[in-house]
Amino acid sequence: MKFLLLGAGKTGCQVAEVARVRGHEVEIRRSADNAHASALTKEKLAAVDLVVDFTTPHCVLDNIHATVAAGKNMVVGTTGWYSELASVRKLVEQHGTGFLYSSNFSIGVNLFLDLVRAAVPAIQQQYCAHIYERHHAQKIDAPSGTAATIQKILQENSNAEIEITSFREGDVVGMHELVLDSPNDTIYLCHDAKSRRGFAEGAVRGAEWVAGRKGFFDFKDVWWEM
Repeated sequence: MKFLLLGAGKTGCQVAEVARVRGHEVEIRRSADNAHASALTKEKLAAVDLVVDFTTPHCVLDNIHATVAAGKNMVVGTTGWYSELASVRKLVEQHGTGFLYSSNFSIGVNLFLDLVRAAVPAIQQQYCAHIYERHHAQKIDAPSGTAATIQKILQENSNAEIEITSFREGDVVGMHELVLDSPNDTIYLCHDAKSRRGFAEGAVRGAEWVAGRKGFFDFKDVWWEM
């Protein structure tokens, strides 16, 4: 397929590399080449099979609206826009396109989230939960989308208020830790990414999966099909 990749940051470059290794053609658009989604008209996307977005929170919604309006399927790895999930879902359904998003496309992280779900009974047994996340100093949003997902999983299944502590330092790829503490013992669940390649491989596999589909999908609900 031919992918249009929006964003040429650290993860975006890994996505391009993985996609090419898997036999896809990749065209890259930096933010300067796509001001206000100007590169995402129906005419300019005519030869593109799918759009992949790894940009920033301030421009991702413009990119989503333009891509969906142009009738193209899309994969979004950018976070910081989830307050608009309902309106984006409605837009995708109105235009009959395919849309896949995630706060984290790593298979390992999604396995970790299953472990988080399994840990919910600890809170019901009076364990106190706290989430810690570390990322590189250039990451704009805090807390991370993955940390917010962990928090949502825990709070949906308990009455507890779960706090998140965020650190931005150096070139940390991404670390998420759930600490469950009681007077008798402490439980630690941790995922520490060694590189961004795991995120990139998941995003490309997700793009291959959603290419022939219509609908609004969260990677955590469908990754096992890939």
